[in-house]
Amino acid sequence: MVRIKRIYDAPAANDGTRVLVDQLWPRGVSKEKAALGLWLKEVAPSTELREWFGHQPERFEEFRTRYTDELAHNPAVKELQGLAQRNPTLTLLYGAKDPTMNQAVVLRQFLEENP
Repeated sequence: MVRIKRIYDAPAANDGTRVLVDQLWPRGVSKEKAALGLWLKEVAPSTELREWFGHQPERFEEFRTRYTDELAHNPAVKELQGLAQRNPTLTLLYGAKDPTMNQAVVLRQFLEENP
């Protein structure tokens, strides 16, 4: 099972393996508080795509398309797919404020469609 969760939310016992999927470390979060299993910034959207999107809701569908294309050609995705296969629960952590329009939403869908 692949879940998503905001890094600012407290870790929970049912999070399983926690993986930060942001390119940048979130402000105000210590490594201890994050309780990460892994920081896999290589699966984050490219800097260019992240800056273009700018968390503007009207750009989300185009962001989804472009990011999915990046993921299809990103060798780091294999590591994440392996983690998802080896762990009963994998929680993808993100720093964005919007819980429905962020890269973790797209990444989870990609992993579900490409196990």
